[in-house]
Amino acid sequence: MSQFYKNLALWLVIGLIMIGLFNVFSRPQRPTREVGFSEFLDQVADGQVQEVTVQGEDVRGVYRNGTSFRTYTPKDPELIPLLRKQGVRIQAEPPERTAWYVNLFVSWFPMLLLLGVWIFFMRQMQSGGSKALSFGKSRAKLISDKGRKVTFKDVAGVDEAKEEVAEIIDFLKDPQKFQQLGGKIPKGVLLVGPPGTGKTLLARAIAGEANVPFFSISGSDFVEMFVGVGASRVRDLFDQGKKHAPCIIFIDEIDAVGRHRGAGLGGGHDEREQTLNQLLVEMDGFESNDGVILIAATNRPDVLDPALLRPGRFDRQVVVPRPDVRGREEILRVHSRNIPLSKDVVLAVLARGTPGFSGADLANLVNEAALRAARLSKKLVDMQDFEEAKDKVMMGAERKSMIISEEEKKVTAFHEAGHTLVAKLLPGTDPVHKVTIIPRGLALGVTQQLPIDDRHTYPREYLLNNLSIMMGGRAAEEIVLKQITTG
Repeated sequence: MSQFYKNLALWLVIGLIMIGLFNVFSRPQRPTREVGFSEFLDQVADGQVQEVTVQGEDVRGVYRNGTSFRTYTPKDPELIPLLRKQGVRIQAEPPERTAWYVNLFVSWFPMLLLLGVWIFFMRQMQSGGSKALSFGKSRAKLISDKGRKVTFKDVAGVDEAKEEVAEIIDFLKDPQKFQQLGGKIPKGVLLVGPPGTGKTLLARAIAGEANVPFFSISGSDFVEMFVGVGASRVRDLFDQGKKHAPCIIFIDEIDAVGRHRGAGLGGGHDEREQTLNQLLVEMDGFESNDGVILIAATNRPDVLDPALLRPGRFDRQVVVPRPDVRGREEILRVHSRNIPLSKDVVLAVLARGTPGFSGADLANLVNEAALRAARLSKKLVDMQDFEEAKDKVMMGAERKSMIISEEEKKVTAFHEAGHTLVAKLLPGTDPVHKVTIIPRGLALGVTQQLPIDDRHTYPREYLLNNLSIMMGGRAAEEIVLKQITTG
């Protein structure tokens, strides 16, 4: 509350200063016409001037037609007699003089403004822990799971990856068990996999299972425009880790800082490479980092520097792939455990119908189904909600407002029927799951096949049959409609 009153007082002072400046420098003025002194004398001689106000060398007046004018006059002794001769009403005012304190304020205002800005920034530095001078401090966040700790129960579909990192948990819980026989725990673990497969979640689960501090930072947080900042942040990060040892340091998207050296501009001396050099030294240098385990994640291991991947730094590379059908079912079960499901929901069918989905995609699918059920005021999420959510995620939302003529609907129906017929008649193809002519995304209709199992190798016949299915719509249009459309 005291800070609120301080800010309020500051704004009040600023407001008073602005009002004072406005009152000093603003004067109510009516539109006036600037005239030269010779023209002014001619107008007086012609009787056009009704009245004037003389203020030093400044002469303001009003014509007989009501318009105002202004001119500047030298010290002419004949001006007043001329005005009196023409019957012009004359008023005299003393020359306008600005108060001394106003002149002083105007002259010192820029200096005072700069001084105020400097004081403001100095106070911000003091109150914010010298933020303006803390470029070299690490931006890693110490994540606390006091409210809800992430464990391996929250990670599904990556059983092999969990087995790979189980030794790290055992070491963090009981390091003496490994050190008695002279073994050394891996200093670093590199999680490799496509986006959304759960690399960050797996790292947090490791920290949660071992019940140790967890530092999280992105690879792009190290590099700045200032030379030496990235290396300083790396040193500070590992210093924090040593203070909280045993702990886990997680660097997400490490390829932002760990790319091949010599590939950038600056002849190999750019800031990113200096940061990488410091990271290499901290991971396996003269000083030991006992109890500090580095876990990094990337979806581009091919661009990483070889020195970063050698034993002693990242000893292990753990692949976190997209889940198979059983893994997808487990992930769906994890994400739907807090959602009331109808009895007709079969997660195995949903898992079969989502080949290639990552953990993040499946979480989004469950969320979309729950949102659809909520929009329809349902108490339970049923299979129809999941089917609609799956179609929305894979093909886009329904385009209900799209106007389609009956002729186009007929063409679309025959086109999709061609796909379906070929898929049903050819051997070895995936079973047809759904056919629709409701526009979704950029498609006017969709024929959806549901594979029985995940495929890892594709026979030549299977690929040729898929090409035939793709051309089935074109063939149906040519046979039935005697013409071919863009489909």
